[in-house]
Amino acid sequence: MNHLPRWTVNHVGLFVTDIEVMKEFYTDVMGFQVTDRGPVADMELMFLGRDPSDHHQIVLIPGRPEGSYNVVNHIALKVESMADLRRYHDHLVEKDVDGIDTVDHGTVWSVYFHDPEGNRLEFYIDTPYYVPQPKRGPLDFSQDDAAIDRATRERFGDDPSFCTIEAWRQRAFGSEAAE
Repeated sequence: MNHLPRWTVNHVGLFVTDIEVMKEFYTDVMGFQVTDRGPVADMELMFLGRDPSDHHQIVLIPGRPEGSYNVVNHIALKVESMADLRRYHDHLVEKDVDGIDTVDHGTVWSVYFHDPEGNRLEFYIDTPYYVPQPKRGPLDFSQDDAAIDRATRERFGDDPSFCTIEAWRQRAFGSEAAE
């Protein structure tokens, strides 16, 4: 199928209007720390990290005009478990973060929200299912994990393409799915 080398997303650079407000959000709400700062031309970039194996995961770059349109739809951040997703949801609620939206896409369970300059972020975890996208349903954290899983199967299970994610990977990627 595709024989190009694999790659991963390493970091995101964001043009910002107010670098100090954005630093406060990403350190206080998102748990990053400032790993470096440095000048480029007539501006100072700020590097933020959470993973010590890389220098940074986000770089904040001043110069975004006030009120300008944000061209990034969202930045997706994968977490390891439903417990982690719940913890992040509760943390965002506690911090009174704007635009919190919990969504069941069938293939992932997501918590969307906005940073102070309107950039949309998403914490998510994969479900064990494939559902043709785009799909959207409510994700209710007042339910336990088994009830959320059952709701996903009930909501999307009638779709003829609904299957396990393993079956979809095999169908979509063939032998590459096992690599």
